[in-house]
Amino acid sequence: MAKNIDEIEVYESSGNVFADLECKNPEELKLKAKIAASINSIIKHRHIAQVETAEVLGITQPQVSDLKKGKLKHFSVERLFDLLNALGRDVEIVIKKKSSRTQREARTEVIAA
Repeated sequence: MAKNIDEIEVYESSGNVFADLECKNPEELKLKAKIAASINSIIKHRHIAQVETAEVLGITQPQVSDLKKGKLKHFSVERLFDLLNALGRDVEIVIKKKSSRTQREARTEVIAA
């Protein structure tokens, strides 16, 4: 049975799906998801199988599978940075004062180049 569009509640996103879903530690989850997306993009670009990826990263094939599926519970942010290093990527952390011109709170952001 089709629903009437007037019966569907729509909420504007906060910009963090994990916060919208009321997850614990939504900023950390968003950060980990962005880092994992970068790792998975590199792996996809290299066209390497999970077994070879596991060897390069120094983790098990099931862990590679979890990484590809976004199952990141057992990966810390630091560990994900280590995986980027293993893939030949530098990780730079820049700490700066937030702009006084914006009303938003200070934030943590991943910018992949």
